[in-house]
Amino acid sequence: MGVKKKKEMQVAALTICRQDLETLRSLADVEGKNLASLLLHCVQLTDGVSQIHYVKQIVPLLEKANKNGVCDPTIRSCLDILAGIYLSLSLKNPLKKVLASSLDDLPEFFLTEAAQSFTSRLQEDLDSTDLYSYRKVIDNLSSCMENFNLGRTSVSNLLKNVLHFLQKSLIEISEENRKFAGNHIVQTQLMNDLLVGIRVSMMLVQKLQDFQGIHLKISSSPIWQSMCGLLSIFTKFVSDDDLLQAVQSTSGLAVILFIKIMFHPPEKIPDLIGSLLLQSVDRTSIPEWFLTCCESLCGADVSPPALLFLCQGTLTMLDWQNGRMGPSGEALLLDTVHVLFTLSSQIKESTLEMFLSKILASWTNSAIHVLESSSPSLKNSLNGNSSIVGRLLEYVYTHWEHPLDALRHQTKIIFRNILQMHQLTVEESDSEKSDLATDRFIFELTQSLLRLEWHVKGKYLCLGCLVDYIGTEHILALAKTIPSQMLEVMGDQSLVPYASDLLETMFKNHKSRLKSQAVDSTWIDKWHETWVSPLLFILCEGNLDQKSYVIDYYLPKLLNCNPESLSYMVKILQTSADTKTGSFNTRGALGALMACLRTARAHGHLHSATDAWGTLVSSARIKQGLVHQHCQVRIDTLGLLCESNRSTEIVSTEEMRWIQFFITYNLNSQSPAVRQQICSLLRKLFCRIQESSQTLYKLEQSKGKHEPENDLTTQHPSVSLQQYKNFMSSICSSLFEALFPGSSYPTRFSALTILGSIAEVFPVPEGGVQTVYQLSHDIDFGRFQTLVECFTSTFEEVKILAFDLLMKLPKTVVQFQDSEKLQGLFQAALELSTSTKPYDCVTASYMLNLLIWQNALPSSLSAYVKTQQVACEDGDKSAAWVERNTLMVIKCLLENLEEEVSQAENSLLQAAASFPMYGRVHCITAALQKLSLNSLQLVSEWRAVVEKLLLMSYRLSAVVSPVIQSSSPEGLIPMDTDSESASRLQTILSEIQPRDSNDYFNQAKILKEHDSFDLEDLNASMPNIDTAAEIKGKEGKTCDVTAQMVLVCCWRSMKEVALLLGTLCQLLPLQSVPASPDGLLTVEQVKEIGDYFKQHLLQSRHRGAFELAYTGFVKLTEILNRCHNVSLQKLPEQWLWNVLEEIKCSNPSSKLCTTRRSAGIPFYIQALLASEPKKGKMDLLKITMKELISLAGPTDDSPSTVPQVHALNILRALYRDTRLGGNVIPYIADGAKAAILGFTSPVWAVRNSSTLLFSTLITRIFGVKRGKDELSKKNSDMGELNRHPSMFLLLLVLGRLYPSPMDGTSSALSMAPFIPFIMRCGHSPFYRSREMAARALVPFVMTDEIPDTIRTLLARLPDCTDQCFRQNHIHGTLLQVFHLLQAFSDSKYRMNAYFQQELADVAVCTKAKLWLAKRQNPCLVTRAVYIDILFLLTRCLDKPAKGAQPVLEHLGFWEEVRRIISGSELITGFPYTFTVPGLPQYLQSLTKLAIAAVWAVAAQAGEQTRDVPISFSQLLESSFPEVRLLTLEALLERFSAAAASEPRERGLPLLLWNMGGTFLMLAMKENHPECFCEILKILHCMDTSEWLPQTERCIHLTPKEFLLWIMDIASNERSETQSVALRLASRVVAHCMQAHEETRDSVVPELKQWVQLVVSSCGDHLPTESRLAAAEVLTSTTPFFLTNPHPILGLQDTLALWRCVFTLLQSEEQAVRDAATETVTTAMSQENTCQSTEFAFCQLDASITLDLALAVLCDLLQQWDQLATGLPVLLGWLLGEGDDLVVCAESAHQVEDDYLFEKAEVNFWAETLIFVRYLYKHLFLLLSKSSWCPLSPETLRHLQRTASERCHLLSQLFRELPPTAEFLKTVEFTRLRVQEERTLAGLRLLAFLEGREGDDTLVLRASDSPAEANQLTLPRTETAY
Repeated sequence: MGVKKKKEMQVAALTICRQDLETLRSLADVEGKNLASLLLHCVQLTDGVSQIHYVKQIVPLLEKANKNGVCDPTIRSCLDILAGIYLSLSLKNPLKKVLASSLDDLPEFFLTEAAQSFTSRLQEDLDSTDLYSYRKVIDNLSSCMENFNLGRTSVSNLLKNVLHFLQKSLIEISEENRKFAGNHIVQTQLMNDLLVGIRVSMMLVQKLQDFQGIHLKISSSPIWQSMCGLLSIFTKFVSDDDLLQAVQSTSGLAVILFIKIMFHPPEKIPDLIGSLLLQSVDRTSIPEWFLTCCESLCGADVSPPALLFLCQGTLTMLDWQNGRMGPSGEALLLDTVHVLFTLSSQIKESTLEMFLSKILASWTNSAIHVLESSSPSLKNSLNGNSSIVGRLLEYVYTHWEHPLDALRHQTKIIFRNILQMHQLTVEESDSEKSDLATDRFIFELTQSLLRLEWHVKGKYLCLGCLVDYIGTEHILALAKTIPSQMLEVMGDQSLVPYASDLLETMFKNHKSRLKSQAVDSTWIDKWHETWVSPLLFILCEGNLDQKSYVIDYYLPKLLNCNPESLSYMVKILQTSADTKTGSFNTRGALGALMACLRTARAHGHLHSATDAWGTLVSSARIKQGLVHQHCQVRIDTLGLLCESNRSTEIVSTEEMRWIQFFITYNLNSQSPAVRQQICSLLRKLFCRIQESSQTLYKLEQSKGKHEPENDLTTQHPSVSLQQYKNFMSSICSSLFEALFPGSSYPTRFSALTILGSIAEVFPVPEGGVQTVYQLSHDIDFGRFQTLVECFTSTFEEVKILAFDLLMKLPKTVVQFQDSEKLQGLFQAALELSTSTKPYDCVTASYMLNLLIWQNALPSSLSAYVKTQQVACEDGDKSAAWVERNTLMVIKCLLENLEEEVSQAENSLLQAAASFPMYGRVHCITAALQKLSLNSLQLVSEWRAVVEKLLLMSYRLSAVVSPVIQSSSPEGLIPMDTDSESASRLQTILSEIQPRDSNDYFNQAKILKEHDSFDLEDLNASMPNIDTAAEIKGKEGKTCDVTAQMVLVCCWRSMKEVALLLGTLCQLLPLQSVPASPDGLLTVEQVKEIGDYFKQHLLQSRHRGAFELAYTGFVKLTEILNRCHNVSLQKLPEQWLWNVLEEIKCSNPSSKLCTTRRSAGIPFYIQALLASEPKKGKMDLLKITMKELISLAGPTDDSPSTVPQVHALNILRALYRDTRLGGNVIPYIADGAKAAILGFTSPVWAVRNSSTLLFSTLITRIFGVKRGKDELSKKNSDMGELNRHPSMFLLLLVLGRLYPSPMDGTSSALSMAPFIPFIMRCGHSPFYRSREMAARALVPFVMTDEIPDTIRTLLARLPDCTDQCFRQNHIHGTLLQVFHLLQAFSDSKYRMNAYFQQELADVAVCTKAKLWLAKRQNPCLVTRAVYIDILFLLTRCLDKPAKGAQPVLEHLGFWEEVRRIISGSELITGFPYTFTVPGLPQYLQSLTKLAIAAVWAVAAQAGEQTRDVPISFSQLLESSFPEVRLLTLEALLERFSAAAASEPRERGLPLLLWNMGGTFLMLAMKENHPECFCEILKILHCMDTSEWLPQTERCIHLTPKEFLLWIMDIASNERSETQSVALRLASRVVAHCMQAHEETRDSVVPELKQWVQLVVSSCGDHLPTESRLAAAEVLTSTTPFFLTNPHPILGLQDTLALWRCVFTLLQSEEQAVRDAATETVTTAMSQENTCQSTEFAFCQLDASITLDLALAVLCDLLQQWDQLATGLPVLLGWLLGEGDDLVVCAESAHQVEDDYLFEKAEVNFWAETLIFVRYLYKHLFLLLSKSSWCPLSPETLRHLQRTASERCHLLSQLFRELPPTAEFLKTVEFTRLRVQEERTLAGLRLLAFLEGREGDDTLVLRASDSPAEANQLTLPRTETAY
């Protein structure tokens, strides 16, 4: 939001040759007043802007000289020099335009002389023979004709020579271009020269009057000959596909233009051009010159691109206005569009498709011009019902979702122009202007668009065009709910821009129409009802994505259209804010309110923010929003405070206080998007502070001059400025405090990002500019040390942010203490660079870069640089020592690396264990990336270093590559720590032979720490194992070395080498010639790097290695394609041909990997093709795609399938590459064919690669899958693919299509021909193919045709009397009926009478084939599908129309269903076992239908006495768990719904009453886990008072015994059952607590067991479901146990439950924290606690809830009068009792040694010290209020002794750590720091209790403000570097 500085204009100064300079000196007068003196002063200046002022003085000077009436030789010479200056200036130099303007304004007396001078100078340029100077001459010709009369006169004087020059230059440049074929850089430049030459030729004939009568000139004249020559050249260019398409396109324009100028008579030009386009030229009727010039265009073999560009020229260059070309012009117009339609079916290349769409749009524009005064026949040809308009609409419909955005835009233009064309034909044909909305064509067009689904993007564009023509009201009349429909659609991100644009078009149009028709202001109510009411519904009730997109896209547009709507929205939302408070997944009315206000303020609709706080929203609402449970509500509230449309708006004191409050609780946000938004919004706030502070400074100065007060602020500016300073200082303190030991990654990320923004927004003041705040003033050594310690984070983002922040600070702030500490820090960095932990080398790289850039390296490193002093100017000193420091560090690292590589060549095992080399390489790469390598001064030393780096990279690669290039590098994963695994490993190692002299790869090694493994016993059992080889770690102890460590060492080394080489290629300047002084890399070195990458990518097997080699290789190829060295530039092309040839030949000796999806080969080809210049022809891509597609197809003559596998894998990679974009779209169809045909191969590898390719193509065609599609399902699909693959894939594609709006009117787009074939696929013998055919059929049948299709399919089913039928055919047909019926039931016809009638007809048809659902049908599979159809019909027809009998009952349908159920196995029993095919499916289908029948009977009023077909008891007693489970799920749904209603019985059918005993008995005998779980859930939903008293009668257990039984289940069962049992047990406990006293007292002994059960369910190691259940239980029992004014439990148990709440609030799981937040919300909302905080009854985030929960607990301790008993427990929490420091230190050490990939505990939320700080604050507040010490002296002394002992032990453990432990022993150091902070906090409280303060004791003032909660800053142990 900061003000951008205006960019200073850069003007290159003009210069003249020495001869002209001498001339000026000789002509200049002594006084310096003549023109020569003026020009001499001008050319001697070096600043172009100053020269402009001199040039502007020329005309006034000559006007004075003109009074003499004589043009003296001095002026003549000066004019000649001016002409030379003009022609010497570059085209874009502003001086050229200024000079042209001045020369045009010369007095008329001098114009003749000036024209002669210009003509003479221009002739000299035209005589040039240097091809590379032609461009400058052409540019001069262009500038002469561009608004420059003098220049145009000169060109006209030299017309013959100019034309000759243009002809000559175009010929020579095109020849030169042909010579440089393959050199992209030179060719691009030359083709741009051609393009400019063609444009200048066209400009010449258009702007010069000489060409108006050129056809009258004799054909032998030089001008005519040149014109013919140019026309021949353009004709050749337009057909030359090797040229850029821009050149071809412009040549097409030039051809038509020259024909128009040269051909006579003009009336025949349309006929001639029409014959050219139709390729029907009559050679006998055209002039000879035309035939000679355009020979290639007069034949029948003109290429499609050439025809396309001629059509473009026709539409652009001919005059279509007002029908000036007459009937022949109209005929040409129609011929042109027919040619374009033909080309549309032929052209597949995306760039040509783009041209075609633009030309079609241009054609519609031309048609509109012609229609304004055209013949009736043309109107008939172009009205809405004509074939041409039909073809245009077809083009729109087929291209409106094209991947190219620009092409989609053209379809919109075409559609709009179609409407305008039709309007013109209608207006002209009718005597009166008709209403377009009632026009048949427009009406049908609107209807067809509205019928389309909303996921069709083109629908929005076309409806938007229709709104402009017929108005919104006509569309609303056809679809009243269209606003709501589109807002519903806005949950899909891809559709949001389209929907919001259409909505904006509609509501703007609607408002203008209503306003124009209204007589009063009531129109706004209708507008609000139409557009605002649906918006408010979405804001309060919509899903998360939907709300976000509506707020971001729709709401701003609505407010911009009608700002007054804000008060309407706020009024409605304010009234519902208390009832709709929202939750963690819903924003509620408060969120909607904040979103509206934020949007309004950001767009300037809130005139005064201060007024808004008072009138629109209260302070309490703001605070609630800032800590709301839903993250977006918090963001919107923050945005309301931070965003403003005025960048200088003063930030109020209240706003600053709220921001401080927000930062206290929101730094630890888990969502990356939320963190980014927080940081971005705060940056906007800081910019506002900075901008407004500048205004305040100016205001302060003006107030000093007694000027009237400005309305910006009501207080003195100095007061506001001081508030700003205090606020920023307070913010920075909070942010630095957030970087405490153990702080989470999100907290650190947020704090560092915000600090970085502060450093940028408030820069160090320069040049007298005042700044209100400087971050450097608040940085002391402790804070600097905190930032450096951030390098130890396991997240690189934190390291980057900390490093960037340190670099932004002034050098004076960043100070290191002494050389000893520097040496220690540097040594720590070197040690970390060889750590076996990958994160450590990243830390080392940042530490080294910090020392480099802060010039803080140890003096001992200076020996590495020969040149001690570098000559440089003062401004370059910083860059000089940075370069010197970088060189020293790289040399030091390189020296160490050389030694380590030498050792690795002897023992790779030793290297992996002690000094994995990748860390050194990473540090070198990081140092190079920070340095600017294009302006180095120590070039000679750098060259030596680069050479060493390359050699070392190759050596290192040679050591580790045998492991990476193994056929199974991951085979090295088994741990070689015992004899069995070592022997298994032996076979893997035998094939790998690196340079390892100690036989590591010949014999597997066993390495064990100390004596825990008996080496002698092992040696006896495995004599081949060399037990003498013991590997020593860094600290001298024997350590385990696993094969995994070796593999990691190898692939990471390869990765770092690849990145280093890529970085060298990308950053280092190239030596143009071998002896060049400027470059660092030679051509040979670049070629060596390329060969290295080639070998590595084509032979590596480890994905991690070749993926990162690809990253480095891409950097190289990009450099090569931009390189001016021809040999280097052609390398990618040579490499590509070589690898394609190697793939094609499939030589057995080839080292290319045929497994692992061809390993690095696709990456290699990707890199070569993706780096090809996108603006070129992309020839390499085209040739490669054709080659690969031919290889990917099945071939009978090839003996090997290896090339086919490679081709399929490479194609997959290319289709996935987003950088290739639309360039691969033309090859998608061929790729799909290759994939489908690949499934016919008998070779598994081919079929596998085809599967992967096909999956990629599906994604590329249809977009990213949003759920599981058919290919993603496991088990059965691959079998289907193997048996019937091609049909399966075709059906998969067909199932994703949808009909076009032209379906039924255009045969090309009709899907009907596919239907019979898909139906036939339903007869497949394979189950999955039949299912896929059913799914694929749905989109091919129009919705209104579904009922007829269903009836047709049902008619094909056999009757029960038929003797011969196939169950596969029946099954396929029934599946198709089922899926069609399902689609019809989901359609928009769901509730109308047509829908009901059609389904009733279908139901009648199904009755005719009911035998298929009965025992007469022996196949259970088909029986199940038929029953599913019946069930679907019952669902759709279950609701009768008003006053009518239910449809199903009227048809006798339920009677038939009852017969089916009565005769089914559910009644008679099952003679089957599970081995019968389809039995589970049949059971489920039959049970669903039976349950539906039971509900139907129960729902019929007054008919309860009728017998149901089967009772729930019968279903629940079934021996099949599938039946029981479905029944229980159906019952649970009903009981859950009833539990949510009041009273419960209201929603419960009568037959479900009094079923508690049934479920109790079922629970006792059920042994199926899922069924048992469902029974417990039902009991939990039921009223406990209904079934608990029945336990003794039904299951012979008292309620107390039942509670013990259910708690036992909760203790022993796992996962879901345990969670449900815990909930049920808690429900029983809660019931007992509400019962009379005797019952309550009877279960009190069991409460302790229940408490332990709850406590044991809260551990972080438990499944999420268990912890969620615990949180729910705590919430439900809060009034009884947590906040009861008279505690039922003992204090220890009560506090144990509260500790569970705190544990859950600090869980890493968001869902668990949210559930625990509900517990605290409930606790704060009780009668005795609601006054404890200001946030009672609010939905809050877990971060503030933790703070508030502690406040409530402390308040309760006072209410209970239990402070003396509770305080020791809380102090124990503070000190962390139970944590053994020695054990913690040892376990941390063990973790660091044992786990390769884990350096520390990765915490994303829980922060121990945050809990400690909150607890400290509330205990201090609690003790401050107490007038006496609640602890006994003995207890106090015991606690003090415990804390002192911990403090002493901590000091001892700190002393045992190394000097730089924060870097080398981060885990132990952090844990000790946390314990230290806890202990010091405890000591302070104990000292306060004792009534005295130690010298180092910090006593805080108690404050009730949560904003000051984190002001506690515990002192930290100083650690020196």
